[in-house]
Amino acid sequence: MLTRRHIRVKVLQSLYAFYQSDEQDLDKQEKFLHFSIAQMQDLQALMLQLMVALRDHADKFLQKSQKKHLATQVEKNPSRAFIDNKVIGMISENSNLSEYLKNKKLNYWNLDDEYVTILFNELKQQDWYDSYLQKENPNFADDKEMVIRLYKEVIAPNEKLYEYLEDKRLTWLDDFPLVNTSIVKMLNKLTEKREASIFNPQVYKDEEDKEYSVQLLRKVILNDDKLSKEVDGKTPNWDTERIADIDLIILKMGIAEFLYFPSMPIRVTINEYLEISKEYSTPKSSFFINGILDKLVKEFSDAGKLNKIGRGLT
Repeated sequence: MLTRRHIRVKVLQSLYAFYQSDEQDLDKQEKFLHFSIAQMQDLQALMLQLMVALRDHADKFLQKSQKKHLATQVEKNPSRAFIDNKVIGMISENSNLSEYLKNKKLNYWNLDDEYVTILFNELKQQDWYDSYLQKENPNFADDKEMVIRLYKEVIAPNEKLYEYLEDKRLTWLDDFPLVNTSIVKMLNKLTEKREASIFNPQVYKDEEDKEYSVQLLRKVILNDDKLSKEVDGKTPNWDTERIADIDLIILKMGIAEFLYFPSMPIRVTINEYLEISKEYSTPKSSFFINGILDKLVKEFSDAGKLNKIGRGLT
């Protein structure tokens, strides 16, 4: 399920594609936005499935090792800690995830199992994995810690996996960090009694979030001239033409939220776009954007343009 920040990033990506395109079709861009958001949900399901695929690969590896003619004592009596990992078992048995994978026909790790092998071989080289396997009866906390390290230190940073996902679907290139963060947060919150929170097939939290994504895209595009004029004159050392494209789009999105989203708190808008600028623009962009947005808030407030509704919105 997407957060508002995920939605803002998706709208930012769609706006960037729109402004870079020779064919600026709003309806077409709106369809692309919905498609791109749905693709992100596919990636999250796929990355969860990858951990199950790694466990299944480990099981097959164990069985082959036991059948060796000159198997060592360790190979004859291997640890089943990873195979019996309770957290991965919960992911594997999650009905929402299983149904989603089946309906979407996301069976990549069966078709391209060499990437599972690459990741498993890397996992076997980790000292902490060996330590985990030596535990006689790992508890849920042990299993959880191991899975989080597996994801953060083996899966997420793997360059070959990143290249594979890029080749599969171009929109996943920017989605990967967001999905990784989302999955690690989910794993950290997981308890033995909260397996239902593993995967939610809903893309949006509610209809309001879905409408917000569309309206943010449309408000920026349909009011482009007005938003551009608001930026003009606020950057004495920079002509509008010299502002980085991403920075200008982020500024327009922030201004649009000030003017056209009365229930959106001003501080939330500023904080969210500062964090997004740190992720997607230059190192100094956040300071630049913060200065402009703060200046505009004061100006809009003095002019009575900030029609915010509710407490804590200014």
